[in-house]
Amino acid sequence: MAISRLLPWEYSVRNLFRRPLRTMLTLVGLTTVLLLVLVVVGFIRGLESSLEVSGDPDTAIVFALGMGENLEYSAIPRQVANLVPASVPGIGQQYGRKYVSPEIYLGTEVTVGGRREPSLGLIRGVTTDVLMVRRGVQIEQGAWPNSREAQQPGEILVGTLAATKLGVEPSELSVGRQVQFEGRRWVVSGIFSAAGAAFESEVWCRQDELGVQMRREDLSLVAMRFGRDGTFGDLQMFCSERKDLNLQAIRETDYYALLQRDYGRSVGWRGWWWGWWPEQVFLPD
Repeated sequence: MAISRLLPWEYSVRNLFRRPLRTMLTLVGLTTVLLLVLVVVGFIRGLESSLEVSGDPDTAIVFALGMGENLEYSAIPRQVANLVPASVPGIGQQYGRKYVSPEIYLGTEVTVGGRREPSLGLIRGVTTDVLMVRRGVQIEQGAWPNSREAQQPGEILVGTLAATKLGVEPSELSVGRQVQFEGRRWVVSGIFSAAGAAFESEVWCRQDELGVQMRREDLSLVAMRFGRDGTFGDLQMFCSERKDLNLQAIRETDYYALLQRDYGRSVGWRGWWWGWWPEQVFLPD
């Protein structure tokens, strides 16, 4: 009967130096895989944390029917911003002004300063009413954008994480610096925070100026915050009754929960691919 014996530890160490190229490639591959996994896990955790604190349980969003979670492609009539508060009871108000925020939302290329290559950014065209609906938003530096002539650079607010989203240094988006998107230059008038919510990765500008620049007469969505006696069911009933407007409504917390689920799944598959690919390249048979 053959008796198998374990090879001494020295043999294994000696074999590592017999084929130094293979050993080096193996170490490079393992290190690359580990770093990619750590980066992906960190990104997922950061994204999940941001989406978890995003959304207000008292806030709802009205947007185009059939858009899923893709608010960037939503287009609804501008009159919805007036029809909803007039038809749906229970929307919060202060001094007779209801908590309703008409918004334009899109993803577009943003060129920061003198950079040659643009980055993909999230732009939200808003009015001052957004501050009544998004209660966590605070202007940390600068001021609200003023109205500008079309020939002049417009003014924007940038979130505290907008620089990270665009892949630039925070100093490049400080007050007074310029960016370009949708064929116009814009000057940073202020920086805002949103209690860690996803809004912090966005760039905000005046809704009227963005609409004119894009030659867009519609809206992407209308956000509203209910008062104590408001119910989401009344808003759903309004959307179902006004079939001519092709609207749907969703609670803001539910919307970000869907984003968290979909992004986590998508990034998870990408993380698996990024981990598998270096193994095939760097780890020879």
